[in-house]
Amino acid sequence: MSSKSKESEEYALLQLLRDLRLKSGITQQALADRIGHPQSYVSKYEAGERRLDILELREICECLGVTLPEFVRQLERALTRAARQ
Repeated sequence: MSSKSKESEEYALLQLLRDLRLKSGITQQALADRIGHPQSYVSKYEAGERRLDILELREICECLGVTLPEFVRQLERALTRAARQ
């Protein structure tokens, strides 16, 4: 996998997380409060400065009202669209 492709995939992941949060009407601070972390934690993973492990991702998805499998389906659709462009 090329580094450009990897960057594109990471961008799709970060964009999806941010979009889901915004669609849920939840601020970074509110999400951080729900998951027991400072607001900077949310800011850093949304900016790509921090990586999430699968359990952290699952917890965030739950707070945003989406299951982890549904999140993965949405991510796969986003990656497929990005690959076509």
